[in-house]
Amino acid sequence: MPASKKTAKSSLLVTSATLLSLSLTAAVTATAPAFADETPTATPGASSSPSSSASPSPSSSPSSSGSPTGPPSATPPADMSAVGGARLGQAGTQVNLGTGAPVLPKDLSGRSWIVADAESGDVLASHNAHWRLPPASTLKMLFADTLLPKFPKTTKHKVVPTDLAGIGSGSSMVGVKEDETYTVHDLWLGVFLRSGNDAVHVLSAMNGGVDQTVKDMNAHAEELQALDTNVVSPDGYDKSRQVSSAYDLTLIARSGLQKKDFREYSSTVRAQFPGETKKNKKGKKVRKSFEIQNTNRLLAGTYGLDPYQGIAGVKNGNTTNAGSTFTGVAERDGKVLLVTVMNPAKDESDQVYKETAKLLDWGFQASGKVDPVGELVPPKSADTGAQPGANASGEAGGSAGDGDASAKPVAASAEPKSSGGVGIALAITGGILVLVAAGAFVINRRWPLPDLMRRRR
Repeated sequence: MPASKKTAKSSLLVTSATLLSLSLTAAVTATAPAFADETPTATPGASSSPSSSASPSPSSSPSSSGSPTGPPSATPPADMSAVGGARLGQAGTQVNLGTGAPVLPKDLSGRSWIVADAESGDVLASHNAHWRLPPASTLKMLFADTLLPKFPKTTKHKVVPTDLAGIGSGSSMVGVKEDETYTVHDLWLGVFLRSGNDAVHVLSAMNGGVDQTVKDMNAHAEELQALDTNVVSPDGYDKSRQVSSAYDLTLIARSGLQKKDFREYSSTVRAQFPGETKKNKKGKKVRKSFEIQNTNRLLAGTYGLDPYQGIAGVKNGNTTNAGSTFTGVAERDGKVLLVTVMNPAKDESDQVYKETAKLLDWGFQASGKVDPVGELVPPKSADTGAQPGANASGEAGGSAGDGDASAKPVAASAEPKSSGGVGIALAITGGILVLVAAGAFVINRRWPLPDLMRRRR
């Protein structure tokens, strides 16, 4: 984008923000199975496979997400989308290093990756940004961004057998049981923390079914201008022609992070999930809860990998055809970055997280020292004109007070035992793009992220 045009656009957005400055306020966790996302750690009451009623239908058997015949080619196509800028449609690494800018990390093996400034939307560097690849459970970000506003957190739903029908073999599960009642809040914890396909299918059933949900997700992707994305299964399970791109996943994450609930769920390290109702020794029916942990390794940490300083979400995935995929958001010194890495070629433990961490480190060091190679575009319906009085709380599906305190975001700390408690919201000064209820896409001077970045080295 020409500098003059971009400057004019930025000026317009800043002017819009000024008009809204008095009315806008800050709102307040390895091995992968054959076809699913991160295998849940054994937890009491958790199911490792679908119930008998959830057996996959023939049409849901694992297949390529990129083509009907197998995994995508190892070579990016010559002709890719140019949404966000012509450079982003080119194969290979795209970066404009300025004076004093650090060189990109060595040994990056991701087929596709992108580093973007979440505040301005500037793409600082990319590699095959628009390559359409299987997304795995990073697609759940689009699922959440589409459905979160539809149901209040406190809404209760009793699971029937048809809710769990068609779940793919080997799917990651949180442990949803038939004939048990869950709140929407419970189900979203299952989606974000355990990447539970069972929770996705129940929420889809509440939304009119899987077909309707897929339709809604594709429509929302088009609205966001995530045009590389094609949804076939709402949970990200390997399906023929189900694809996205590093660019689109970053765009989707940016949209989702405008929602307070999305931010809180994606940054929650651990929470309690309702178990199965059983009779105790006295014959009385009781229902206990069990702990679930986030499978995002940069957030929760794992053996040999500490939580990343400043991490505040977003979503990871792993399937046979997709390999490992991850989109993360982090803050440091007032700067908020988004990084997506898809399918690292290196076959090492937690490689997708290691490469993401390297790119985040580079991005924080390079900020202000590189010229953008593109931008994250606003939604189609975005209005760059301010609409005073619009609601910019970013809440979705219920009030901020809904839900269990144990499921609120927790502050990362240097002590390994400090995995519980209530997170402290941090209002980050800067011009963060926010979707407001009236449809305007404007600069908000505050974008509160959970206090996961206050990690001591």
